Amino acid sequence: MSIPLSILDLAIIRPNSTAAVAFKESVEVAQRAEQLGYKGVWYAEHHNMPTIASSATSVLMCHVANHTSTIQVGAGGIMLPNHSPLVIAEQFGTLEELFPGRINLGLGRAPGSDQATFRALRRDFAAADSFPHDVVELQGYLEGDSVIKGVDATPGKGTNVPLTILGSSLFGAQLAAQLGLPYSFASHFAPDALMQAVQVYKQQFKPSDVLQEPYVSAGINIIAADTDEQAFQILEKTKRQRIRQMLERGRTQPFTEDELDMVMESPAGQQVLRMLTYLAAGTGERVKDYLEQFVETTGVNELVTVHAAVNHEDRLRSLEVTAAAMGLTQPVSA
Repeated sequence: MSIPLSILDLAIIRPNSTAAVAFKESVEVAQRAEQLGYKGVWYAEHHNMPTIASSATSVLMCHVANHTSTIQVGAGGIMLPNHSPLVIAEQFGTLEELFPGRINLGLGRAPGSDQATFRALRRDFAAADSFPHDVVELQGYLEGDSVIKGVDATPGKGTNVPLTILGSSLFGAQLAAQLGLPYSFASHFAPDALMQAVQVYKQQFKPSDVLQEPYVSAGINIIAADTDEQAFQILEKTKRQRIRQMLERGRTQPFTEDELDMVMESPAGQQVLRMLTYLAAGTGERVKDYLEQFVETTGVNELVTVHAAVNHEDRLRSLEVTAAAMGLTQPVSA
């Protein structure tokens, strides 16, 4: 099976590390992905999250694009209600002028933060309600057909930066279908509505000047290693670290290992681990079988892979093993 693979890089700040190290690792991931034949790499806007360094998404994209040559670099995504459409058009128009044909812009309507951060961002609670209008306004700036008379994006006008609607519910699927835009479902952390959202998007899709046929991608977690035993050991570490990231916030002391065992079995812990519902773990052959079954079941056109290993070297190896198994590149020895 031939299907495009992209990477969502969360620019993780690892324990006892720094944002600078996270940026260095992101460049290394993008460079390795480019060598291996991945289609693109994506970065997401998050705020007030001490383990994620991609809050200034367009700045990080510029840094990565400057250290790569051909791979697509995208925002997966920009939370548009946090910004004016004109400013985003200018930012991504600038990126497109600097790196022609390599920039992609995924748009979401969630705050990407908690309620206190929501207020710190100066967001209006009604901003999410204007998301459809804001997408159309942004599209107008990028296409050079502004919906606001006398206002153009410079840079931005006429750059036609490709837009994708992101979502974890039916709202994004319906909007993407109505506007005739690609749709990407966040099944790597919000698995529940995947099948219904893909179905709604395809059923309601209206062809546009941008896209004649539906095009949908979906996020999937991957831990690929040279042996199943290695992969499952990495997976256990990943689960424990995920629980720490999500449930230790606000605690004065980290969980002990015994406490962590109990938290993992608690309802809150199980809810966090449910984010990993769609997970391919094991050797290349096992991962390939899982991904092919996932594509067959969902009918998606592209996989956005999240290589979830805690250790950076394990993550790079996961990229390599997956690429070789899926036919992107020749096998790479460990």
